[in-house]
Formats: sequence, structure tokens, C-alpha cells
Amino acid sequence: MSREISIVEHSTQKLETWIEQQNYKGFEPFDGLTSFFRPLTCGNALAERIFLQAVRQSPVNIRPLLGIKPHESTKGRGYMAAGYLNMLMLDGNHQYKNKAINCLNWLIENKSPGYCKYCWGNHFDWTNREGKLPKFEPTIVWTSLVGQAFLDAYEVVGNRKYLDIASSISDWILSLPREETNSGACISYVACGQSFVHNSNLLGAAMLARTAKYTNDDKALHVARKAIEYSCSRQLSNGAWYYGEWHKHLWIDNFHTGYNLDSLKCYIEHANDWTFEKNLTTGFEYFRNTFFESDGRPRYYHDRTYPIDIQCAAQAIDTLANFSDYDATALPLSLKVATWTIENMQDKNGYFYYRQFPRLKVKIPMLHWGQATMYKALTHLLLKL
Repeated sequence: MSREISIVEHSTQKLETWIEQQNYKGFEPFDGLTSFFRPLTCGNALAERIFLQAVRQSPVNIRPLLGIKPHESTKGRGYMAAGYLNMLMLDGNHQYKNKAINCLNWLIENKSPGYCKYCWGNHFDWTNREGKLPKFEPTIVWTSLVGQAFLDAYEVVGNRKYLDIASSISDWILSLPREETNSGACISYVACGQSFVHNSNLLGAAMLARTAKYTNDDKALHVARKAIEYSCSRQLSNGAWYYGEWHKHLWIDNFHTGYNLDSLKCYIEHANDWTFEKNLTTGFEYFRNTFFESDGRPRYYHDRTYPIDIQCAAQAIDTLANFSDYDATALPLSLKVATWTIENMQDKNGYFYYRQFPRLKVKIPMLHWGQATMYKALTHLLLKL
């Protein structure tokens, strides 16, 4: 195992150097609408989706030819802050404390405009099957994941300011639309309409519960439990979750399952509510037994392997490391996935490739999707090891 740990340590340092050399800027899979060719779509939603997907699916990086420039990422900064805090706990180097604080300060200064409470979204417009989402419009996914980094900072650094920001984030989540049902309530993905997506619902619940542990916010804890009840009551009998409850959302994939498991574990532990432990156990067993091949290669979907996607790899490493105190098989599997990913998807310059197909590697360095997500995952793995 010492060889594998050395590989992870070396990989993490190379990745950290690359990200910092890029000034935390990069491309993302869905950034196609920042192109100067976007006006050719005439604002038509279908045309924008086709253009965005053409950029996303291109096996070579055509973004510079289309005028798409590397840009900031709120989720990327949040993940980097969390990774730096992991490194601070790992070796006590206060340079990591300063780096984490700098990332958090950037996030404070760059919250979504137009909202009093702290929340975050993408730095680009996004058009998908649900409609259009303008840049900076906050989502519960981005906001909850960034919020976890502020709670990490409160616990590690001890500055009350970070808890106050987490409390503000919880207030924003509580203001989102919620669909009340006889079996729980679903918190919406965005403020502008209702959605029925499990990973966003559970991420919001986890953020509410973890914050409420320190603020004693009974309303936040109540809403968190209702959200957990909603998604756990709709968990499939084999432990899986569909992405969402709409007909067009009936797929099962690796990294969203990881979000669900991390969020459910976070809720159970911080709310001290073990009612849903069977859901957690069944869900983790499904995750462990479904999404990995014998050599550690992470699968994207429950029923097929390709494309090998860097966010699936990173989230798998992170989730498995998170479950190391819950299941004895989790940490060795996390290390195996990390080793496979480093040996097959990391460039000699330090960054990780976006995707791998049977006869093709898409070597575009996505920032939050690949680099920041992987940095957080690898530092978490090292901390657990």
C-alpha cells in the first residue's frame, strides 16, 4: 500500500501546482454558450442546447476557436478550499490555511448578485431540457457544496464568520420552493421553479442538518428530515436512486449516487437521526458493488462503463474515503480507484483528462468538473489514509 500512497501524494502535489498556475480558471463541460458564436442560435432554446452539446461532446478542445475563455468556478473554489483544509489537517502547514481563506474570501466576494443571502451558481448561461439558467443564478447543488467548505473552515479554523455564512446559506435553502407530499418534501434545485431531483434535495438537507447542529435551528432540521424522508422513501429496493422523479430523469449514475450517499450520511450523523441507516447501508452496498470494475476503473452508469468520466472518478474516491469509518472495504477501494485514475487519466503536467472512451481519451482539462473535484477527493483520501 505504501507505493499506492506515494503515487497519490505525488499526484496531488502535481495537480495542486497546475491549478494554482492556472489562477483557478479553466473550462467546464457546459460552458459552450460563452462563445462569440452564440448569437447564431437566435436565442432559440433547442439551438442553444445543440450548440452547447456540440462543444461539450467534441473530442478535441475547440473552445479557443469559438472564443470560449477559461473562467472562474464557484464550485471549484469551494472544492479547493475544502482540499486545502484537508491538507492543513494532514501536515499542519499554515500555507494551506492561508490558501483556504483566500478561496473562501473570493467566494464571499463573488456570491450570486441579486440575493441577500449567500448562494452561488455558474459563471455562464446554461440551457438544458428544463429550460434556461442564466449565469450567476444560484443552484442548491453549487450552494450546498460550497457551504460545506465554509462549515469545514468553521470546524478547522474556528472563525465564527464562516458559521454565520453557513447560516445564511441555510436561510437561502429554506426560501426555495418545496413540494410537500405524504412522504416527505422535495427542495427545489433553483429558486425560479420546482424540481424533483434527489441529489440536489439531499445535498440541501445535508447542509441544513450540519449547520443546525451548531445553530440549533429547529426549522432547518425539520425541513432537512422531510427532504431525507422524501428521497429515502423513493429509493429503489436494490439501494439505487434515479436521478429524479420525472420520466426524463430515470437514469442511475455514479457521481450523483455519491452525492446522495454523502448527504444521507451527513444528515444522519449531524442530526443524530438513525432512522434512515438501512437506506444508507443498502445504498452504499449498491454503490460499491455496481460502479467499479475489478481494477478500480469507475463506471459512469449502473449498466455500462463508458464514458469513463473524471467527475465520476473523483466523486467515487471522495465518497469511498468518506465511508472509511462505516465500511471496511471503502478505503482500499478508494485507493484502488485513485491509483487507476492517476495512472490512466492524469497528464504529465498534472491535470486530469475529462473523459476516456475505448479508443479515445478526451484530454480537455475541465476545472471544477475534473481538477478541483479531484483535488478535494485526493486530499480527503490522504487524510483518511
